[in-house]
Parts: sequence; C-alpha cells; structure tokens
Amino acid sequence: MDIPRTSGPTLAQRMAAGEFPIGPDADRRRALRVGSTPVGRPQSERNSTIEQLKARPRKPGEASFFYADHHFQFNAVKVLPGEYFVSDENLVIMTVLGSCIAACLWDTRAQVGGMNHFMLPDGEDGIGAGRYGSYAMELLINEMLKNGARRETMQAKIFGGGQVMSNFTTMNVGERNTQFVIDYLHTERIPLLSQDVLDIYPRKVCFFPVTGKAMVKRLAHAHPDQAVNERRGNVATVVQSTSGGSVDLF
Repeated sequence: MDIPRTSGPTLAQRMAAGEFPIGPDADRRRALRVGSTPVGRPQSERNSTIEQLKARPRKPGEASFFYADHHFQFNAVKVLPGEYFVSDENLVIMTVLGSCIAACLWDTRAQVGGMNHFMLPDGEDGIGAGRYGSYAMELLINEMLKNGARRETMQAKIFGGGQVMSNFTTMNVGERNTQFVIDYLHTERIPLLSQDVLDIYPRKVCFFPVTGKAMVKRLAHAHPDQAVNERRGNVATVVQSTSGGSVDLF
C-alpha cells in the first residue's frame, strides 16, 4: 500500500510545540472523570484462572494467547498485530511494538480497559481489518462500551510509532500511525493522558485494565549506529501520572 507523504512540520515538531497537549490540561472534563464513582464488579469477582480465560469463546480479532506473567505475578494476554483485548479483570494486557501503535483505553467509572495493536492508519475492510487504525479504534471503543464503559468516562494512552528500521524512513509509517491515533482521539473527544511514541525504539507495553496503569519498556533498536546521536534522557519521563492510572518504566 502506498502511503502519501505530507509536507510541513513533522509530527515530532508539532508535538514539541504543544499542538497536542497531554496531561491535566488536555481536557478539562478529565477532572470529573477521575472523580467518578466506580461502578464495576467487586474486586473479588475480577479474577479468573488461565484455564478459565482460555476456555471462553473469543470474537474475531480478539487476543487469545494467555500465559502466566512471572514478573508481575498476574495472568496475562498477549495482543498480536491486528488484535485487541478488553477486560475488567485483574490481568495484564501485553504487546510488543515497532512502528505499530497500541492504544490503551480505560474507563474511570466502570474500571474496564482495553488495548489494540494496529499496523497502518487505514486500509480495506474484511479479514484482518484490525491491522488498520480506523477499524481497530472503532472495534476497541465498541468493545469497551459493551463491557460497561461510556465515551464520556474514557481516557487514552498511546504507545509505539517507532522508526525501528532505517530503510523505512521514506514511508515514515510510525509517524503516520501516531498522527492518525492522535487525530482520532481528538475527534472522538477522548482525552489523551500520556504517550510514549516515535523515536527509534521497539517497545514492550503492559497495561492493567482495572486500574488503567500502563508500563513501557524500550527494547534494543534495529539500527544501533544511531544510538550515539540520539537524545539523552527518557521521553517517558514527560508522561503524566494520574490518580486513575500512570505510565512507568520497567
């Protein structure tokens, strides 16, 4: 698929200029959302065994690779490209990203969260449509709503969009994916609380759907010759911690 190139300031330049604010000033409605009274299931009902998780019927595109995460001491599910997962249970939703984007949505009231993993901003409908952002975001939001979430109490965190392969610079897939998801969330009026995007690193992301907490680990990049020229410091330190969720390194 040919991805058109655009002129003008890059996404990184626009973000640095504050065009896409995050944190407390991103949306004034967030103050009400964070303070909403939780209405989800009691904590005692939010635990399932690996066997129970595996035995449940799965919808098309729903992640189904379950395992025991010994680092976090939680059951976990891995979201592959084109997949999504939504839950109100005490587990970890995990994915690994290059130029792809993972959007993590969390509802402050229902205490339900979900993650998708898309590869390109848009494409054809049909089998594998979850690989495209336009369908992946709609799918994730709709599944959140089916699980008790409401649009007015949703928050978002986004990850990925890295330029992980030096020969992909002309396509700039990561930047286009990042631009798409930021614009999409703005259109849907879903506050973007935090992000760790762009740069040259692959990322491992772990998301806890009950609390909204997200953790990101930057992995070794595919073109280490650029390491000596990269910015020092960790971009993840600019993300905002909130009472309902946070982004941390691990």
